[in-house]
Amino acid sequence: MSYTYRRTYRGPIEAVILDWAGTTLDFGCVAPAVVFVEVFQRQGVAIDMAEARGPMGAGKREHIATIAALDPVQARWRAAHGRAPGEADIDAMYADFIPLQLQCLSQYSDLIPGTLEAAAEMRRRGIRLGSTSGYDRAMMAVNAADAKRQGFEVDAIFCSTDVKRGRPFPFMALQNVIALGVGHVEACVKVDDTVPGIEEGLNAGMWTVGFSISGNEVGLSHAAWCATAPAEQARLRARAAAKLLQSGAHYVVDSIAELVPCLDDIQARLARGEKP
Repeated sequence: MSYTYRRTYRGPIEAVILDWAGTTLDFGCVAPAVVFVEVFQRQGVAIDMAEARGPMGAGKREHIATIAALDPVQARWRAAHGRAPGEADIDAMYADFIPLQLQCLSQYSDLIPGTLEAAAEMRRRGIRLGSTSGYDRAMMAVNAADAKRQGFEVDAIFCSTDVKRGRPFPFMALQNVIALGVGHVEACVKVDDTVPGIEEGLNAGMWTVGFSISGNEVGLSHAAWCATAPAEQARLRARAAAKLLQSGAHYVVDSIAELVPCLDDIQARLARGEKP
């Protein structure tokens, strides 16, 4: 009988890799959702907000293609155009999406409450901050500049257009590992508000933390969330948390304001020799 050796990492968390919209800024992940609705409307096809939000977290061209593949959307497209949407239609909508998204990003770029405090505590602990996004480089330049003006910066940014495949594939997360000089993938925590973003972290071999109320799964601005009745808040929170947990998230909390206790628990689990 033969045996194999298995190493166990028991060191500190080395990096936290954050999403942007719905995670660190743009409470409710509103900016991309409204533009997806608009680009389909320009083609004479109405989509609702649930359809627009469904693939959130994916690269934006892939996101448009996924919406277009939905059976109800295909039926509406055929009614409007007499045929199913094709690749040229996806390209045209993506071409419309880019300038529309760039125009509206700064309207929704306020930091989510708790972002600065969480970032400061992670810096204090020596944790490097990376990030991934379904936006392209031009869009991320707007978000990063808006965030910097509010006092928030990360050490690395990778976009879906920087890699061969975006979420749920692990490539953006792993590019952060390389750029940040991280020595142990299991010492990384991927933080996101979408199912593809959680799957990205899991596929990269990382711990994952999902945010329920600040992101896409609830989809309300901060003002709208605060104006929602407590019973409805509880229903929306439970539904969003269940979806993120079912995707495999190790932790699900409301927002980045509750991230640090998750890191404390992950650190304790690492010290016991646990792996993601």
